[in-house]
Amino acid sequence: MQKKILVTGAAGFIGSHLTELLVQKGYSVKVFVRYNSKNNWGWLENSEVRDELEVVTGDIRDFDSVYNAMEGIETVFHLAALIGIPYSYVSPKAYIETNITGTYNILQAARALSIQQVLVTSTSETYGTAQYVPIDEKHPMVGQSPYSASKIAADQLAISFYRSFNLPVKIVRPFNTYGPRQSARAIIPTIITQLLSGEQQLKLGNLTPTRDLTFVKDTCKGFFEIYNSEHLFGEITNIGMREEISIGELVQKISKLVGVAVDIVTEEDRVRPNKSEVDRLFCSNIKLIEKTNWQPDYDLSNGLIETIEWMKINLFNYKHNIYNV
Repeated sequence: MQKKILVTGAAGFIGSHLTELLVQKGYSVKVFVRYNSKNNWGWLENSEVRDELEVVTGDIRDFDSVYNAMEGIETVFHLAALIGIPYSYVSPKAYIETNITGTYNILQAARALSIQQVLVTSTSETYGTAQYVPIDEKHPMVGQSPYSASKIAADQLAISFYRSFNLPVKIVRPFNTYGPRQSARAIIPTIITQLLSGEQQLKLGNLTPTRDLTFVKDTCKGFFEIYNSEHLFGEITNIGMREEISIGELVQKISKLVGVAVDIVTEEDRVRPNKSEVDRLFCSNIKLIEKTNWQPDYDLSNGLIETIEWMKINLFNYKHNIYNV
C-alpha cells in the first residue's frame, strides 16, 4: 500500500517543492493549505502534480481542522508557519499563535491519532549569531527576533512530546533555502527582481551578515532523507551546505550572473534592529551526511542560475519596488 503523507504549508515555497518530490517518489500525498475564499492553493495551483493531490483547506491554528486533516495519515511533514522576520516585529502575537499553537495542534493530533512520524520544520535563525562555526546541532539557541523565539518554542515543544509521550518526532533545521517560488521578502528574490526590472540602484539592508545558502531541491532532499532515516527521532538535524557568503558578496555574484552592474543603496527600513540582526550563519551538515544518504546536487552558482531563469519567466508575480515585511 502507498504510504499516506500529509504536508502542512504545502502551498508555500519549500512546501510545494517537497509535495512534488513526495508525489514523484510514489507516495499518496494529502496537503493542508490555509483556507481562503478563492480556494487558491498557492504554488500548487499550476503544479504538475496538482491532480494527484488530496487538498484540504483549514487553519493551522484550529485544532479541529488539523485533527480532521491528519486522520488516516502515516507521516506529517509540518511546514506551515509565519516566516517573515520583519513582520514578526510588527505582530509578535501572530507568530506565537501560528508557529507555537500550530505546532501544538500537530503534535497533539499526532499523539491522539498514533501518527508514525512527525517532521517539524525549524530554522537556522534559532541559533542566532554564530557563537562558534560551523554551527552544529549542539549550538545554543538564542531568540534574536520574535520569529526565532517562536520557532525555538515550537522545537522545544516538539522535543517535549517525544520525551514525555514517546511521540516519534524529528526536528528538521534548514539553513537559508533559496530557489524558484521564494517570497519576495527574502534576500535573493529581492536582489534578482530588482536587477531584472532594470533598477539602477539596488535597495537593500545590511550587507555584512553571512548566510549558508541551500537550493530548495537540495533542502527537500534533506527532508526526505531525514524522513527515511531509522535514527534522528527526538533530535535536531541541520540541512545546509557548510559554506558561507556575505550579503554583499552575494549581490556581486548575482549581478555578474544577470549581467547588470548596479549601485547599492541602504534603506533603513530594511535593516534589522541592531541586537536582532543575525550576523553569521555557517552550517555544520556532518550529522545529516553521516546519518542519511543526503548529498546536494546544486552548488551556489548552479542554484542561482536556475533561480534567475525561473524569475525571468515569473517576474510578473513580484512587486520589486515594494519592500515586503
